[in-house]
Amino acid sequence: MERGIVATDMAPKAVGPYSQGVVAGGFVFTSGMLGLSPQTGELVGADPAAQARRALNNIKNILEAAGSSLERAVKITLYLTDISSFSEVNEVYAEFFSGDPPARSTVEVGPLPRGALVEIDAVALL
Repeated sequence: MERGIVATDMAPKAVGPYSQGVVAGGFVFTSGMLGLSPQTGELVGADPAAQARRALNNIKNILEAAGSSLERAVKITLYLTDISSFSEVNEVYAEFFSGDPPARSTVEVGPLPRGALVEIDAVALL
């Protein structure tokens, strides 16, 4: 089975030894995306909703660079530093996934890199 690396200027560059995404076995796997601006590498917004919106746009751009889309997502994982932000992040999430949304997990975690409040990763069909 072959594997390919996904890289796009429309999402933040990797800040460590990982790829923005990997294509393998008919799927696209994204790395966890923070709400970082692709242009500046800085967090967008100080609230979970703004960071979730940017993170989802980053994932959208990675999936599209791989030849996929959010509509082809099969699994999303949300990582929140404070589970009490679930409702506001869920409202933003609903903007991106209407109709038949993918399976999803939401997990409260400890501190995230760069002081982010939200991290999101995805698995999608090619």
